[in-house]
Amino acid sequence: MTRLPLQAVLFDMDGTLVDTERLWWEAVEQVAGRTLTEADRPEVLGRPVEHTAAWLAAAIGTPAETLAEVLHREFADRVRTGIVPRPGALDLLDALARESVPTALVTASPRAVADIVLEALGGASRFAVSVTTDDTERTKPAPDPYLAACRGLGVDPSACVAVEDTETGVASAEAAGCAVLAVPSLAPIEAGPGRTVLASLTGVTPGQLGALLPHRLRVMTWNLWYGGTKVHDHRAKQLKAIAETDVDVVGLQETYGTAAEELAEALGWHHHRAGENLGIISRHPITAPLGDPDVGFYGAAGARIAVGDQEVDVWTVHLDYTPYGPYESAFDGLPAGDLIAHEEVRLDQMRDTLRRIDDVVPAVLVGDFNSPSHLDRPDVEWPVTKAAEEAGFRDSYREAHPDPVRDPGHTWSPIHDEHEDGSGRPEPQDRIDFVLHRGLRVLDSETYVCGTPRTWPDVEHNDWPSDHAAVITTFSLGSGPRPV
Repeated sequence: MTRLPLQAVLFDMDGTLVDTERLWWEAVEQVAGRTLTEADRPEVLGRPVEHTAAWLAAAIGTPAETLAEVLHREFADRVRTGIVPRPGALDLLDALARESVPTALVTASPRAVADIVLEALGGASRFAVSVTTDDTERTKPAPDPYLAACRGLGVDPSACVAVEDTETGVASAEAAGCAVLAVPSLAPIEAGPGRTVLASLTGVTPGQLGALLPHRLRVMTWNLWYGGTKVHDHRAKQLKAIAETDVDVVGLQETYGTAAEELAEALGWHHHRAGENLGIISRHPITAPLGDPDVGFYGAAGARIAVGDQEVDVWTVHLDYTPYGPYESAFDGLPAGDLIAHEEVRLDQMRDTLRRIDDVVPAVLVGDFNSPSHLDRPDVEWPVTKAAEEAGFRDSYREAHPDPVRDPGHTWSPIHDEHEDGSGRPEPQDRIDFVLHRGLRVLDSETYVCGTPRTWPDVEHNDWPSDHAAVITTFSLGSGPRPV
């Protein structure tokens, strides 16, 4: 089972690394002049000093700025004399250092207090980055502190584990996209998706933290071009491309009937075939076929795929190629309104596909749409991709590469630089193959062609056995609570 590699571990400070929550509680009681109760917890634990000072100011009438200074002083005095590392915290930090896993300190305390704690823990060198309430415009429960730490480390939040002890800190880390290990100090925390709860850090290892990260899912869309039969030794070349790209699921078009079965059998994978043109192959188990198994040459087919304890629906679609909008635009000079009107057949096929996709689990919709994207050409609101967007699907390639000028992502065509009619007219280059998604997180997306394909018609010895580029997107899947 493939998980994201552990890029960093991000530690809260108060109550997580050191037993300061009780010291902070005592400092607030001192300034408030009364014993705090359970009802006071949301205003005290996991909150920046300014929040608690403003809360106290409303109750006792002293200016919040004055109370903040007093709270700082009371807390800092207690930290200097009474700081105690939480059980297992220093051992875990040492183990992460031995395995060269970067760490960051992410705290809602001010820099002055953080520096005192860092000194007590053996110096700031224990952490590659430290983020305090002084370093971001918003602090916990906003995601800003954890996002700032990830930027400082140069890591993706979804490949990081945040270690927290309060609901406020957990909310901040989860909003940033981190997996969370919660070790409650004073107030209980419930386990949940992407969140594991333990009584302490004693015995926790870097490997166990890595096991908390979500699964990685790499999805490819690939039009095989008559099953690949225009190129010699096409099946071996297809297998080589799939192996070299380390993908997990491939949505296929133009399978020529048997490609999905043959590829899956050679790879030891699972497969679903629909009609003579569509197929899905997956290294993960296929738990249910979706859609019409006897779909025609154009249409859609889907499969529900089990990735660990998660399920994802993957649909592959092939839409009719005539009339082809880029030709009508480049060669016939049709205006936007006519181009949009001529998309009606493809639009009906897309709407039929979208009606078949339920919203029970996250979904990926891949395929050869034979239509450009409305995200690439602002002069034409291409309706096929627009319909998918209106149904809640996002374009993974454009999420990863939002500038269509800098990153056009053309998939048609790596072997056609001139139009096939022999006129010498340049072939319109467009992005017509897509990996769309609903309910997943995009880590990266790319177009893929191996080798340097010769142009049509001298293609029989190409390493790349297709007339389309493939699109590959890496997704992060959410992970439920897991024992460590």
